[in-house]
Amino acid sequence: MTEALIEQWQQRADRALDRWLPTAETLPQRLHQAMRYAVFNGGKRVRPVLTYAAGQALGVAPEHLDAPATAVELIHAYSLVHDDLPAMDDDDLRRGQPTVHRAFDEATAILCGDALQSLAFYVLARHLDPQIPAAQRLQMLDDLALASGSRGMAGGQAIDLGAVGRELNIAELENMHIHKTGALIRASVKLGALCRPGIDPDTLHQLDHYAKCIGLAFQIQDDILDVEGDTETLGKARGADLARNKPTYPALLGLEGARDLAAELLDDALGSLAAWDDQAEALRWIARYIVQRTH
Repeated sequence: MTEALIEQWQQRADRALDRWLPTAETLPQRLHQAMRYAVFNGGKRVRPVLTYAAGQALGVAPEHLDAPATAVELIHAYSLVHDDLPAMDDDDLRRGQPTVHRAFDEATAILCGDALQSLAFYVLARHLDPQIPAAQRLQMLDDLALASGSRGMAGGQAIDLGAVGRELNIAELENMHIHKTGALIRASVKLGALCRPGIDPDTLHQLDHYAKCIGLAFQIQDDILDVEGDTETLGKARGADLARNKPTYPALLGLEGARDLAAELLDDALGSLAAWDDQAEALRWIARYIVQRTH
């Protein structure tokens, strides 16, 4: 039942993204084609699903979660377009398809990322449920901006670029991924929770702790898959991080150590939901999926 619900949310996120993205025929056509290409290329929609799951746990109707779910996925899509650029990770494949700068060109890819980011904030600013208190709507904008910028995802990418060829300790590696991967995952959960009018700080703290744990677990599993996965399943070149001499959890802890840490984080995430009823079952399912996935 939970897996079917996750699929419904994935489909709902796709419909919302289709609704708010400009059509491929809208001028400038090439840019809008690139934006749609970047968004509709087989993503698992983990972040919008987290938004829907957090909202459901608090009794928020799905239609009131469409805007924040769309916003976090647009930010995620923009980050992947820019991460793949020659000046960054210089990747040719993303989810088994040519990256945006390969399918179009580098300049279009840069503009595509810029436009996806600005569209995320437009959707969040214009289409939130008016019943959400103004202070919470403002906090949602604040949280997404912080998670996307130099103290969040962009900062994490800067740390990652600066760490190539260097040996990081486990605390430094965790700090990098708390920013690069974890910040947007935490924002996805918080934005869903903030759609509940009058949400109390303790509840928000519990959900944020859950999100922090699964955000790190997500990156650890990505690092494991970079070692163990195959190119066809991953949709990108296997061993890409190793080839670039990038610091990873398996490199520091070994594969078994990395698996053990992911399992510890999963237990911690589930523990933060121990007092919650079946309404939080989707959040539990997602946490388990993150450390068990094969791509």
